[in-house]
Amino acid sequence: MGTGFSIATAVAVAPLGIDSCLSLVDDSLIEQVRANLCRRFGRPFEAIPRLSEDSRARRITAYLDLLHDLVEEKLEEIRRQPFFQANDKERYFRLLPDGSPLRQAWERLLELRGQPGCDQRQQELSAAMEAGSIDVNIMAKLDKTNVDAQGQALPAEFSDALAALRGYANSQLQSAVVVSAGLNKRLYKYMAQFRDFYREAGGQARKRIIVKVSDFRSALAQGKILAGLGLEVHEYRVESGLNCGGHAFGAGGRLLSGLLAEFRDRRDQLCEDLRPMVEAFHRALGHEDALPAETCRSRLTVQGGLGVHGEAARLHEDYGVDATGWGSPFLLVEEATLLDQGTRHQLAMAGADDFYLSDASPLGIPFNNLRGSSSEVWSRQRAEGGRPGSPCPKGHLAANTEFGPVPLCTASAAFQRRKLGEVAPGDDQDAVLVKACICDHLGNGALMELAEQERKLPVAVCPGPNLAWFDRSYGLDEMVDHIYGRAMLTPDQRPHHLAAELVMSVDFFERQMRRDDGSEASRRTLDDMRRNLESEMEGLDELAQSHARAGENLSSIPPVVKEQRGRLAMLADEWQGLRAASLTV
Repeated sequence: MGTGFSIATAVAVAPLGIDSCLSLVDDSLIEQVRANLCRRFGRPFEAIPRLSEDSRARRITAYLDLLHDLVEEKLEEIRRQPFFQANDKERYFRLLPDGSPLRQAWERLLELRGQPGCDQRQQELSAAMEAGSIDVNIMAKLDKTNVDAQGQALPAEFSDALAALRGYANSQLQSAVVVSAGLNKRLYKYMAQFRDFYREAGGQARKRIIVKVSDFRSALAQGKILAGLGLEVHEYRVESGLNCGGHAFGAGGRLLSGLLAEFRDRRDQLCEDLRPMVEAFHRALGHEDALPAETCRSRLTVQGGLGVHGEAARLHEDYGVDATGWGSPFLLVEEATLLDQGTRHQLAMAGADDFYLSDASPLGIPFNNLRGSSSEVWSRQRAEGGRPGSPCPKGHLAANTEFGPVPLCTASAAFQRRKLGEVAPGDDQDAVLVKACICDHLGNGALMELAEQERKLPVAVCPGPNLAWFDRSYGLDEMVDHIYGRAMLTPDQRPHHLAAELVMSVDFFERQMRRDDGSEASRRTLDDMRRNLESEMEGLDELAQSHARAGENLSSIPPVVKEQRGRLAMLADEWQGLRAASLTV
């Protein structure tokens, strides 16, 4: 999602019943977009200065409340529209999946037109229309300490992650917070200070907790931390380590198929282990009625390179997944996302080789990138002109203390000038210069699209590699129909998303192998990755023999497995040879 692409998505899609999620990383961008929406919709706007008291949390609350009000007003307007006409009300029901009870009730209404009971049915259906959830994302590891107007460090509750959580907790939204990119115990402990994250007596929490996890072990560990505070995880969201947009958290050679099989087989353990902890917490406080009588069961969702409805159907049917995420293709849906037209055109025209795993992120985590993006060009031109690095206007990724106690971002000019001074003449400088100012550049496309910036700005984008199979701009209805299997936007030869993930995983093994530092920890990591890949390929061979769902290109899996099995074996042999040679020397 970056910081800007889905920042205003809710305004367009939530009144149509579609869920969306926006990042809370960049409160400066949030404030700019709030000003823009207030102008567009005729709302009063009072700026919240950056150095004013609790500005980060207040900016976030003000923006989320604005989204809430705009969406509720638009939904109420749609509710008042008549049935049996071509309008947004018809569109609301037509966009629902075919199996949705609400859509089926609407289809029955169409058959009742003019018959007794039709008016009553219309009132019931109008009342049943709900807005899509406006969820928010907090990157747990982005939790820098902030300072006051005098430059003095503020208390812990004003750190980036905690202030963002407070901004969300104080908003009117009844939705979910997605905690991603690592474990932050301080953030989880802070959640316990807000009543909205706990169930109301016998009911639901006003604000739900979604945790992005890499595997079952991570889900259980994070669930236990929250359960010890009496907090329940509403949803565990599994993401492909590599075949997804943004930062690529390699899964150690595990593929989605293997990860989801473990969740399917051990899912009940999450309830069995965690529910007693939650109940004990509430009993100790005299809150015996805080949990409903029925058994607990967290939702399980997944995202990662899905391209056709059949692939999603397999995840639902074989692994018990409750929902699937489709992010990157919406970068080509102008109605749903904010991105400048130049970058959107680049994405539509890009081929498979234009999407690559880069080292551009200052977080030191592999980052899915677009070759030739204006951010990449801008960074290179500054370096060639003798001005390497970014001015670092926002500093959300400033975490490196190599050059003193004041943290610096590795993409900043302040860091790169010093670091390049340590590089010997003739040595490779790319490892320093490759870092990009993504916390600023990921939002620039939104500002240019909103005409908040008339001049061209460097734009970073973080597409999943699956976007190579989408080659033009699409309407929202087109994309939704493709996701639900009512249309087909990708060619038949598109490889299965699990086959693509396997290739990327072997690529990642080679990448890590070339960077082996000779340590025992590195050896264990690579050995585990190799064994996991070998096991996952056996599983893919079995999966390829099953019945294919509609549009699911299972036939693409066997040749990919055969090729990657041979490639992995050669890489492993080469790696062992390099290891042996280094020991001999």
